[in-house]
Amino acid sequence: MTTTFLPEELLESLCRRMTHLQGASILVTGGTGFIGRHLTPLLVRAGARVACFVRPSSDTSRLPPGVECIRGDLMNGYGLAQAMKGRDIVVHLAAVLFSGDWQDYLRGNAGAAEALAEAWRLLDKAGSAPRRLIFVSSLSASGPSALAPGKTDADAEDGRDRPVSAYGWSKLFAEHILYRAAGSRLVVLRPPIVYGSGDRGLLPLFKSISRGLAVLPGRNRAFPVSAVHAVDAAQAVMLCCLPQACGWYHLNDGHVYSIEQFCRAMGKALGNDNLRIVAVPLWAAGLSARLCGAGARLLAAVYGLRGVKRPGVPKWNDDKFREARQNGWLCDDSRIKGELEFFPVVGELSVGMDEAVKGYRAEGLL
Repeated sequence: MTTTFLPEELLESLCRRMTHLQGASILVTGGTGFIGRHLTPLLVRAGARVACFVRPSSDTSRLPPGVECIRGDLMNGYGLAQAMKGRDIVVHLAAVLFSGDWQDYLRGNAGAAEALAEAWRLLDKAGSAPRRLIFVSSLSASGPSALAPGKTDADAEDGRDRPVSAYGWSKLFAEHILYRAAGSRLVVLRPPIVYGSGDRGLLPLFKSISRGLAVLPGRNRAFPVSAVHAVDAAQAVMLCCLPQACGWYHLNDGHVYSIEQFCRAMGKALGNDNLRIVAVPLWAAGLSARLCGAGARLLAAVYGLRGVKRPGVPKWNDDKFREARQNGWLCDDSRIKGELEFFPVVGELSVGMDEAVKGYRAEGLL
């Protein structure tokens, strides 16, 4: 079982390169999330023994057959040490991606990292800690860069990170927390924009483009970005299981895109070649982000008074505007290519966008 809509031969060739995972015992947090939905089937196909650490309320119906589900709480660490014990590798994917409150990012990202680090230390004292911890962080922890090649792994290792958002800071804090616990056994991935079937972050933009309109923040700027398909983010995780993997790795699909190119590729995959792109001044984009955030907080308060479930967090808010108002988000993938022989399976944006659209439509989201 796999959740991706890529051609079977591409996936099969990818798994043939992953013989080092045969028989490995791997625990995944966030296995039911976006990247997890692409990673877990590939791990199973590569011969790994996979378990997912999930909340009691998690929907595990999309996990492939043979994946063990371990219920627990990543926020307070309940059940985590027992789930990690005896594993070869732990992959930490779980994260808070959207929030209107910086405290939510700290609780969800840095707080979860602290729970994982505490479990790791307990196992380490007993001599039963896993041999490898892989943390999927974010380019947001590095900070923006509009000049090629962009942020490098050396920037991370030399402490030249410059996050501009609460999300970016929470990811950076999580990296440091995990490093203090696992040391050289920690491998950190910092992907840029990750897209593909199952993603909810870009879904509002896909929906807008399906109606023929894309509204972008900032006029008269290219806003260059790096991107990677979720299958290649999963591939990078699998390569980080290699014995020689160490330190920090950035990755991308080998191309630099302007944000307009990125949106037009979405439009083409949706069958809309006459996409209208409207660039609004940054002040107007910032105002809309603040209004969205304020509206969400007001709704949350009203729902709280009524004792009903609060609505979802808007994808556009102050924190995402802090990232969008930068000049660009580029990163350099030369180290992961050289050391781990990473090369993207989805090297063409059109192929990746077609896969994403097929996935959205299969779920009835477009």
